[in-house]
Amino acid sequence: MIITIGGLAGTGTSTAAKNLSQKLDIPFNSAGDVFRMLAVEHNMDLIQFNEFAEGNDEIDKALDKKQAEIAASADDLIVEGRLSAHFCDADYRIWLMAPDNIRAERICYREDKDIDTVNREIKERTSSERKRYMEIHNIDIDDLSIYDLIINTESFDEEATVELIINCINKKNK
Repeated sequence: MIITIGGLAGTGTSTAAKNLSQKLDIPFNSAGDVFRMLAVEHNMDLIQFNEFAEGNDEIDKALDKKQAEIAASADDLIVEGRLSAHFCDADYRIWLMAPDNIRAERICYREDKDIDTVNREIKERTSSERKRYMEIHNIDIDDLSIYDLIINTESFDEEATVELIINCINKKNK
């Protein structure tokens, strides 16, 4: 089974993918890890690398292509990334969402940054990604119609989010 998990920064996609991977004993692949690695390789923070990627479509295309190739060659895989559902032939597509203030709190904790900085970065990053995805792939990240399940992770803790996903997948597979 191929499962995609997407969502904006701070919605819990990485956590959900890792926890779901452990519960279902299915490996996972993360676009965010690849993107962060590329940022470090280019000696840039995420904001700088997002801006760099705006002028270099090949970065996005390479990430998307690589994830699609990995998913196509796997029998079972959880693919985590904003656009994974658009490029991977998935059996189940999940989108996680959360209010900006919750996302900011989570990112502050994860990256040890102050709330004002994170709020500014969230706006810049989301705007940058929205623009790039539309220009490069003609994908509106606000159109959630391709997803089988949409979860507001403000309402559920990590364990409940994964249990909800598993329950919905099980219902679909009956």
